[in-house]
Amino acid sequence: MVAPAALRVVRCGGSPRHAARAVFSADSYLLCASGDFVKMYNLATEETLQLMGGHGGLVTGVQLNPHNCMQLYSSSLDGNIKLWDFMDGIPIKTFTVGHKLLALYAIASSEDSVFVVIPKIGERDTFQLVSVKLTKAAGQDLEAKELSVVLDSVDASPKCIAFGREGEYVASVKEVNLQVYFFKQKQLNRFSVNAVKAKSGNNHFTCVACHPKEDCIATGHADGKIRLWRNFYHRKEYTFSTLHWHHDTVMDLVFSVEGTSLLSGGVESVLVLWHNESDCQKDFLPRLGSAIEYISMSPDGAFCCTLHMDNRITIINSNLRFSKSIQGLIKSMDVKTGLVIDPRTKALVLNGEPGHLQFYSLQSDQQLFSLDIVQRQYIHQAGLNQVDLVKVAFSARGKWLATVEEREEVTDPELQLKLWFYDEETQSFKLNTRINLPHEDHITDVCFRDVDELEDDSLILVTTGRDGVFKVWVMVEDTDPEAQQSVSWSCDFVGSYRNYQATNCCFSEDGSLLAVSFEETVTVWDSVTWDLKCTFCHPPGKIRNICFGRLTCSKYLIGATDYGFLCCWNLLSCALEWSTHLNILVLQPDPLSECIAAISWLSKESSLFVFKPNEPRPIYIQRNLCKEKIQLAAFVPRDEPEMISAEKYFWLRRSQLFFLTDTQELMTLSTKSSEERLTPASKQLAVEEGLLVTPFSLLLGKHRRQQSQEDVGKLVAHSKHGQDSPAVKELLHTPAHVLPSASFLCPIFINSLLISKEDKSAEEVADEVEMESENTEDDSDEERGVAEMEQENTNPMGLLGETICKLSKSQEKELRKIRKMDYSWISAF
Repeated sequence: MVAPAALRVVRCGGSPRHAARAVFSADSYLLCASGDFVKMYNLATEETLQLMGGHGGLVTGVQLNPHNCMQLYSSSLDGNIKLWDFMDGIPIKTFTVGHKLLALYAIASSEDSVFVVIPKIGERDTFQLVSVKLTKAAGQDLEAKELSVVLDSVDASPKCIAFGREGEYVASVKEVNLQVYFFKQKQLNRFSVNAVKAKSGNNHFTCVACHPKEDCIATGHADGKIRLWRNFYHRKEYTFSTLHWHHDTVMDLVFSVEGTSLLSGGVESVLVLWHNESDCQKDFLPRLGSAIEYISMSPDGAFCCTLHMDNRITIINSNLRFSKSIQGLIKSMDVKTGLVIDPRTKALVLNGEPGHLQFYSLQSDQQLFSLDIVQRQYIHQAGLNQVDLVKVAFSARGKWLATVEEREEVTDPELQLKLWFYDEETQSFKLNTRINLPHEDHITDVCFRDVDELEDDSLILVTTGRDGVFKVWVMVEDTDPEAQQSVSWSCDFVGSYRNYQATNCCFSEDGSLLAVSFEETVTVWDSVTWDLKCTFCHPPGKIRNICFGRLTCSKYLIGATDYGFLCCWNLLSCALEWSTHLNILVLQPDPLSECIAAISWLSKESSLFVFKPNEPRPIYIQRNLCKEKIQLAAFVPRDEPEMISAEKYFWLRRSQLFFLTDTQELMTLSTKSSEERLTPASKQLAVEEGLLVTPFSLLLGKHRRQQSQEDVGKLVAHSKHGQDSPAVKELLHTPAHVLPSASFLCPIFINSLLISKEDKSAEEVADEVEMESENTEDDSDEERGVAEMEQENTNPMGLLGETICKLSKSQEKELRKIRKMDYSWISAF
């Protein structure tokens, strides 16, 4: 029995693509790191062609194999280097280094080794550039423990190391120092920007690039300057020139393929093309969206791509013209909307660009579209109080969308509640109702009554605010003949409880009850009459989250307080069912089961508790889920139920749990091992010796293993006999102009390839032959059936021998007619 795989956290779609520089393949595919995976994109269609998984940590480097353009190296924090056939997504080899790998470099001059950046043993925040020898031994899982230090005290960023012309030297920058190491001479030269007496500004190095044809090194600096270093073979006779356009940090540099131009990017979101290394000749491509983190050039120079801080990839033509953009999950300044699921597209909906709502596909790791909610120009300046999107809610079927936007003001805040209707013709949301100042203070929560049957008849929206009230909004027909909308939204009811601030609200599964929390008290209201039914209070602490149970647990109400209590109340008995002491930050019910996920934060680690309200103990506990603080979570329904063998993971069969950390990394839980999450062609890792690793060979190998040794022996014997058979000889050795027709040769040739079943004993075969001989006088269907059976069970090896001749069907019919003839008249003679 194979033990079920443990539940593990994986960085899924939405992981930052700027952890490493992207690379172009020879046929213009784009390969880049994306969390724990390596992705391959089709530049023509922007489609994700391959998702290569198997690393147990963040992928920190991707490099084409310089000796095979169809293979790719990848490195990860898990300490492994993987060699891929990226066109098929198949891992060829895995090299275990045993250290955290922070950057990866592969150059053509090193045949059996690559270069990586690893932490220095025994020292904190100190890193080394080392050469790793990749053994050529047989097998797929190999150890690469033969390391040699090239440079000491390097920066951990991949942008701070570059290899020079034909791999003759390597340049490294850190803080205010530049190191150049020459491999053949084994000489190390150090330079410092302080020694060149810079006049002003922050002179720290930020990135480095080497000219592909000449001995020239370009370095970027925090003050926006670019320095071009020459004659650095000599420690005192070096020269440099300066290029300056960027007003802030130069984020990355790259030379063109021929070295005639230099590309630079920074926080201005502008790509700068420097011609002939001149400060006077430069072109610009502005408004690329966000700060440029990495720049990559295709091998033929036809394209370059920029990786941005907001998780966007921009493809640019060689003439500095925008081609297309691949947008992942945008990292906004603060996700105030939470993680919401669009019922229509099953997309993840949350804050995107300032004032926008992004619809993000979890399957393709791409943004479906962005909806401008605020519809105002955003000013990129720190300290300004600008209007921001803070709350989002969808109706049950996704026809209606409610958004809340506000401007952070100490007094008299600016608030707007907007209701959007999904237009089937335009396939987008249109603004239906705008409500200015729906509450007198900030809105704390918003929710629709989640009942499919009642959506068209009596759709209800509830908002809660710090002004101490909750408001019920309903649709009404617009009586104005000049109105563009047939319906609009208006306030139908206002509720409060002892002038406490209203903090959270949610409806029960059937929509009959509404729960509203007022600081330390939870109130339950009838959603038809709006009568207060009961109140629950469990001090100390204000209510942080509330939710109703579902399905068989619909009679329970669960709440979490900011003092670290998780409580469950019984709605039938109006009493506390149970409580526990947990600092719950996230409380998320599964819409397809009774399970509820609670995520706590304690001792600088996040833990997961999955429970059903009617059971006193959790059905699953995962301590130390991750070191980051989890802020938001969401259950996403699966297209098809997952096949899970372990009973404790059954709560993941119909829904998948995603969560967002305070560093805005989107993660999920997986019960599959690394190998199981690979593409189907790469699942079978063990193949026969000497067999090429191709999908067809893997399929053929699986079929061969199912055969017994006896069948294989028969197949070999038959194939040898087939080569010596008269049928094959007649086909291969007879001149073509004297060959008989194909209809005559094909049956003989096909029969020569057949293998006899040999299921029956010799006595049974003899009895059948004797029986047939006794019935030869009868020309019926039964006789023909027996004849055909005899033909099928006859050994073709015997029939195709040198002495036995095989009769065709027409000849057999003629023979039967001759047997039926009456030859008694011959006796008269």
